[in-house]
Amino acid sequence: MRARKTIISNIIVFAILIIALYLAYQFYQSNNFNGFVRSEANLNTSEFKRDKEITYSEMNSYKITSNEFNDAMFSKEVQVQKNTPYKVTCMVKTKGVGAEKNESSIGAQISISDTVERSVAISGDTDWQKLEFIFNSKNRDIVDIAFRLGGTAGKAKGEAWFSDFKIEEGKSDENSDWKFACFIFDNTNVNIDNKQINIQVTSSDITDIKNTITRFERSCNELSQGKMTAECDIYEVQEPITSLSYDDEFGYYVAPEDIENQIKDVINQNNYDHIFVVVRLGNEEYEDDIEIKDWIGLGSMDYYGIGFSNIRLPNSSKSYIYKYDSRINQFPEEVFLHEFLHSLERTAKEYGYEIPELHAYKDYGYENEYLTGQREWYRDYMNKEIATSNGKVGLPNEIYTLKPAKKSNFEYSYELEDVYVEPENIIEEVRGIFDNLFRNLSIIIGKS
Repeated sequence: MRARKTIISNIIVFAILIIALYLAYQFYQSNNFNGFVRSEANLNTSEFKRDKEITYSEMNSYKITSNEFNDAMFSKEVQVQKNTPYKVTCMVKTKGVGAEKNESSIGAQISISDTVERSVAISGDTDWQKLEFIFNSKNRDIVDIAFRLGGTAGKAKGEAWFSDFKIEEGKSDENSDWKFACFIFDNTNVNIDNKQINIQVTSSDITDIKNTITRFERSCNELSQGKMTAECDIYEVQEPITSLSYDDEFGYYVAPEDIENQIKDVINQNNYDHIFVVVRLGNEEYEDDIEIKDWIGLGSMDYYGIGFSNIRLPNSSKSYIYKYDSRINQFPEEVFLHEFLHSLERTAKEYGYEIPELHAYKDYGYENEYLTGQREWYRDYMNKEIATSNGKVGLPNEIYTLKPAKKSNFEYSYELEDVYVEPENIIEEVRGIFDNLFRNLSIIIGKS
């Protein structure tokens, strides 16, 4: 009898142990993130979970729930080769995702956590769809890839599921042939301070811009002394601009988010290296209605990694800023060239080059000439021919091949297979427990 009781007791203990191990395994499956680091702007606000109920494939999905506005993410550091294009993809599903402010850059997205580099952002209620993020590693050998609910521009709330992560390495485009997209917006219809303002470009404006673009293409080749070529496709957009962005330094301008719906299809179908947006934000009738703080061009912006510049048409129809005249303006393409050079300036700095500031021409003895503006400065700047006591400075020759990453870089890509490996069975799950344990111990020992 005693032996029988012992057997029954052992069976009960064994059953309890099995149940406890099962529950522990279920908990581990929900809370093991396979090397991903969880972070959030407002601590202890969002919930992170591995979800086995709502999935895209056989693997558990990674879920972020934010019942309050937050910027929350799963992220993992990835080793990369310098100056190399990469493409990160995943499947994403959202429920009730909304942003704290009207910004298209806030939502479920892929990003590099410590930068503004990101994919498109998904909001609302959406079924599983593929999300893609293309970037160039530039001067980095490690990047922290984040799968995110929120964004650098603001916080979001709702639920987002991420699954089937993949990263591919592409091949750099090493030629120096640059392809530009120039969007001319026929109409600007915006409401500012409860006042509706409607401004149109004229046929004369369009003719001037087309002629100036032709000169810009030629000047890129001439002033770089053959180090680059420029080809520009011109698009006249009839759908009006209905929103503008504001900056304390510059006043109103056109950010990529303001016109994304009008340009995204063209950009997605082509492989452009730089974008110009030509707009009219004032004329004689509405001269004082849109606050512009002394700018005619704005650069150093980007549209998903592609250089993005504003070119503002002058308010006065009598202006010769974009008109060639041998007695008044022999360099009407200057604004286009200047804003493009701002993108090259930023790229050079991101790659670690020390170069002069583009606006510092006077510091090096150059002048803004009456007929030709800063043409001489641009020529020497583009060819590293600015003389100083320590030698010649300017843009490095290789800058013309350091173009943004784009879809054409991935025709012959290959997947980095050791980055986003998901456990396929209980043995791999257990191995992951010990891997994470040893990884955390190494971090603790390294900090001690």
